[in-house]
Amino acid sequence: MAEASPSPAGCSSTEEELQIIIGMSMAAEPQTKVGDTFCLISRRWWEKWITFVSSNKKVSTNEGSSSDHQDLNSSSIPKRPSSIDNSDLINELASDSSTMGIELHDTLQEHTHYILVPEVTWNQFCAWYGGGPKLARKVISCGESQTELTVEVYPLRLHLHLMPKADRCTIRISKKETIGALHKKACEIFQLNSEQVSIWDYFSHRKHALMNDLDKTLDDANVQMDQDILVEVSDDGGSATSDVHENGFAKSHTSALVEPSKTNYSIAGGFSASKGAPRNTNSELSQFPVLASATRESDNHKAPVSVGVSTRGSSCGLTGLLNFGNTCFMNSAIQCLVHTPEFATYFRGDYHPEINCQNPLGMVGELAIAFGDLLRKLWAPGRTPFAPRQFKTKLARFAPQFSGYNQHDSQELLAFLLDGLHEDLNRVKHKPYIKSRDADGRPDEEVADEYWANHIARNDSIIVDVCQGQYKSTLVCPVCEKISVTFDPFMYLSLPLQSTTTRTMTVTLFSCDGSMVPATWTVTVPKQGRCKDLIQALSSACGLKQNEKVFLAEIRSHLIHRFLEDPLMSLSSIKDDDHLSAYKIPKSMKNTKFLQLIHRREELETGNARGTISWKPYGTPLVFPVSCDATITRGDIQLIVNTMLSPMLKARPGNSDFSDMDTSSVASDIKNVSFEADSTCKENNGSNKSSLKLPLKLVDGNNACIDLSVGEEKTVNLPSSSLSVLLFIDWSPKLLQKYETHYLEKLPEVFKYGPAKKARAEPLSLYTCLEAFLREEPLVPEDMWFCPQCKERRQASKKLDLWRLPEVLVIHLKRFSYSRSMKHKLETFVNFPIHDFDLTNYIANKNNSNRQVYDLYALTNHYGSMGSGHYTAYIKLIEENRWYNFDDNHISPVNEDEVKSNAAYVLFYRRVKTDSSSHK
Repeated sequence: MAEASPSPAGCSSTEEELQIIIGMSMAAEPQTKVGDTFCLISRRWWEKWITFVSSNKKVSTNEGSSSDHQDLNSSSIPKRPSSIDNSDLINELASDSSTMGIELHDTLQEHTHYILVPEVTWNQFCAWYGGGPKLARKVISCGESQTELTVEVYPLRLHLHLMPKADRCTIRISKKETIGALHKKACEIFQLNSEQVSIWDYFSHRKHALMNDLDKTLDDANVQMDQDILVEVSDDGGSATSDVHENGFAKSHTSALVEPSKTNYSIAGGFSASKGAPRNTNSELSQFPVLASATRESDNHKAPVSVGVSTRGSSCGLTGLLNFGNTCFMNSAIQCLVHTPEFATYFRGDYHPEINCQNPLGMVGELAIAFGDLLRKLWAPGRTPFAPRQFKTKLARFAPQFSGYNQHDSQELLAFLLDGLHEDLNRVKHKPYIKSRDADGRPDEEVADEYWANHIARNDSIIVDVCQGQYKSTLVCPVCEKISVTFDPFMYLSLPLQSTTTRTMTVTLFSCDGSMVPATWTVTVPKQGRCKDLIQALSSACGLKQNEKVFLAEIRSHLIHRFLEDPLMSLSSIKDDDHLSAYKIPKSMKNTKFLQLIHRREELETGNARGTISWKPYGTPLVFPVSCDATITRGDIQLIVNTMLSPMLKARPGNSDFSDMDTSSVASDIKNVSFEADSTCKENNGSNKSSLKLPLKLVDGNNACIDLSVGEEKTVNLPSSSLSVLLFIDWSPKLLQKYETHYLEKLPEVFKYGPAKKARAEPLSLYTCLEAFLREEPLVPEDMWFCPQCKERRQASKKLDLWRLPEVLVIHLKRFSYSRSMKHKLETFVNFPIHDFDLTNYIANKNNSNRQVYDLYALTNHYGSMGSGHYTAYIKLIEENRWYNFDDNHISPVNEDEVKSNAAYVLFYRRVKTDSSSHK
């Protein structure tokens, strides 16, 4: 009899070796906590060890029981594995032993490429077998409640950009480390004084947000894999020594990567457990107690065995797609399909047996394989954004309309992908010919089931299982009243939008003569109207006098961005999120300049470590017309400003500076000053002016800033080359207490969706769009129906009804309209439900008593015009119960209430499993 392979030193048998490992694993599992260490072992080596211990265990059990077993030759007994070899997990090109340490391949998956074991188990394996290298990873908390545990196989890889030296370095750091730890690490790497360093989110090589909350974790700050971080060095005065270029920089690049210390910068990946209990029900044999029984199954080539924990890394599914030339339409559509749970499960499994290479309507399986490969990459943990060039090439091969780098319709791409994937994965290899019969008075339920059975006999795929429903189509001949009923499948619903011909616009109106407090008005104007329509509507709403007119301005960052002077300017150039102000001025004034009163208050400088305070614009600027022929003194301007602010003055008893102010006389006198240039007002109101000193500064014709609080009789030299004169008022805390400045601070948007605008008409509902889709209407002349009874083409009336709904309901909002002369996009806001989209009452099949309720989990957005717009996607990761914005390669979390907008284009709903439908 051949001798069995020798056992490791200190272990009497392979069975004892197996029991030791099982005992260690079972002891370690319930005590797992944050900070514990797990180690990766190559699955290739692990399978050799499993085969060795299970086979030798069988030999040991049967030894001496039969002479046949005594004659086993050595070739039938697996040999003891050699030393542990993890080399297949390591990316040699990215690893640098001197600085970076060991880098793993980006696409590793647990059970497929590696097994996770507790550190004590790894140490025992090393004592027996040796080898390595040791790939240690730390346990961190995750989930909304932070009670789940995960092994961080892939830490954050961050690219640090040092300015002004234009140096660069890449590091690994745990997402559970704080911004303060990242700040400290950056200072250590570049040998900087921490007091002079600020770090920024440097997305797209532009300053995105200052990272100054040092106690916040990188996870809470939404720092993503491969994010750019700006390390900005300031001089002793607290200001940056060099401005960051708008488009970043491309100078020296330190290719060496820095590996964080073992204690502070752990590496990452993920197992899912709560208080030691398994949470990931999809992981295969991932818990320790199953090891003993699993070894008995290894002879039958069952699923791979694991003594580790499942790595459902939190970064899974959060991989962006690079835009390599107007491919945002494709990226948004792909992300929605990839994050459909049924598709994610299907394509991450073994779907190849269902590929139909013989289907003449398909793409010989190539589209399905390309999509499956792309989905696996997007769901791999620790992936960095990449360009789906191979998929784009394959797409263009089978759909030439999507070739090149022009912008396309994402809904058209979705329709092609769903249809193409269905044909590539159709389980029906030979489609039977089935002739459909008309209803001929039979019950609808019988006819519908017959149609559906005929459809499934020819079309049976994961796409049909998930996305296809059935509607009832009824045609009525207008002549003979012949009724034809058919039941047709659908992949998605294309719902029409009621074309909006008007829009509401909100404008805040200010008076220059102090006759009224600022007031906000919401008016209705033609959607394709002009500026004169807005002025006319606003004038009627506020009761404008005949000797007055309205002057419009657009406000940005508390400054006047532009005056809307052209009455023929299209209102489409004013966006819903713009801010408009209007000013009542005398209609008779000609040859005027405008004083622009810019409000300022003291604010801290953003990103300044020393907390420098400076005067910053705030509130809404005010405007006052001044005759170009008038001689204006500093005292006149003081009077003008007091007049404009007088409606907002608080009435305070005992206020010696302002209680005696007669606003009516001031208003009267200011007209003399500005409109008629009458100097008599200076004599009549000198006492008033002397008590109304405001901290005003005016930019004169020499571009000098003049203090108007002194020398009230001095004449002001207004700029002759500009029609606007800048005038600043610096609001001190004491001065702010004397005025109701909230009138200046709250300038509303032109139009804002949501609860803040309850007074407006309700927006278009998704239910209303569905009802319009299902409404009976005559066929268009180009699509007339051939009546089998009249034997002629008739313009029949058509009525659609929903009969059978799919698991995933895709709804296309028809925003784009085409005609021979023009293409038009509807910007209509559709109020679509995120939860509890109840379609029960819209189902024509009354025998179906199940509630038909859906929740939204994804949608694509289209911003801008038809030819030059941009697509993004909002997607909910169902496991995290959290929404994310997928904007090509940039992914960021969003609040649920932010997903509703007038950019919504294609909606993805998933059926809610109710008690009444769970048996289905």
